[in-house]
Amino acid sequence: MSVAGVSFQLTDSAATVALGGRLAKKLCSGGVVFLQGTLGAGKTTLTRGILHGLGHTGAVKSPTYTLVEPYELAGIRVFHFDLYRLGDPEELEYMGIRDYFLEQNLCIVEWPSRGVGLLPDPDLSIELAVSGTGRLARLQSSTLRGESIMQSLIAQA
Repeated sequence: MSVAGVSFQLTDSAATVALGGRLAKKLCSGGVVFLQGTLGAGKTTLTRGILHGLGHTGAVKSPTYTLVEPYELAGIRVFHFDLYRLGDPEELEYMGIRDYFLEQNLCIVEWPSRGVGLLPDPDLSIELAVSGTGRLARLQSSTLRGESIMQSLIAQA
């Protein structure tokens, strides 16, 4: 399923975090979210917003060197992946990648193109791009869950 996407103009990092908070309300039962964009586009900032929206109160860092950062939150397990430094997608097999992508878990993946062939299809793909002094977030759904999330965000706008 590939549905037309929706875009949000984000004026600053606070707006990016706020979009993450709105997404969190829709992702509290799990899902797969791919985050794409150049270095510094706001992928980790958006993830911070999602995690804070789910109740995480600590710092959120990009797991560039560890590949995955787990979060145990009230009612949901979240796994934040950053595949930027991944040398070969096969490395994901060694870390048991399939065990993370359970229906009830939320998996947020930065640089998903580095894991092609081993990652499941995302519910949402979010591309972040610099736009003036802010960012532009383009959301695309790939599943019924993703479409439902996008429709809900549109209705809130």
